[in-house]
Amino acid sequence: MEEDKARILVVDDEAELGALLSRYLGTRGYRVRHCLSTAEADRLLGRERFDLMVLDLMLPGEDGLSFCARLRARGETIPVLMLTARGDAIDRIVGLEMGADDYLPKPFEPRELLARLEAMLRRQRMLGAQIHTRPPADLRFGPFRLDTVTRRVLRDDAPVDISSGEFELLRALAANAGRALSRDRLIELVHGGGRELTERAIDVQILRLRRVLEDDPAQPRLILTVRGKGYMLAAEAPCD
Repeated sequence: MEEDKARILVVDDEAELGALLSRYLGTRGYRVRHCLSTAEADRLLGRERFDLMVLDLMLPGEDGLSFCARLRARGETIPVLMLTARGDAIDRIVGLEMGADDYLPKPFEPRELLARLEAMLRRQRMLGAQIHTRPPADLRFGPFRLDTVTRRVLRDDAPVDISSGEFELLRALAANAGRALSRDRLIELVHGGGRELTERAIDVQILRLRRVLEDDPAQPRLILTVRGKGYMLAAEAPCD
């Protein structure tokens, strides 16, 4: 992962702060998306891949602690730097216990935020190097390899760019290759039965996966529709 190509998702209901961070981090080579709520963040995570998240603790509706805990419960491993206007030690401890990787109280110096994000990226690269010294846990289908440790999809060792949500859906299908899974079952496997993901969202993500993985998305040979049952990854997916 090259730092100048890292993608950062900023989740903070302060529009001015979000714009400031977007400009500041953007001038340092990062690609930044800013959203104002966890609902919007969920939608972005389902569509795009991000390398880091800057997450405010105090948000309208679902707060940052609950959102971070929910992400970790569904297997999302994106590194999280949590921001808060409260600097109590208890808040920091709870944030880390809920799955945050680092913690920064407001107000903060942008240079300190940048230093912490770059340290998190370095740790991710070091972890990736360590993981690759061991045999990865793979799921293979056709010309593709789904690495469940590094959470990447590769085609002939070249990474395929899919979102975190699409990765989780593909992992559920690959782990049950040759078996038709209903939309409700896929929601259960991806989100533990929660309603964060709708049946319509499943259909949309299937379409996106087909556009990325299939040679002809209109005539899919990998991800099949089973009438009246749902979707299935072909048990003997064709190789190129």
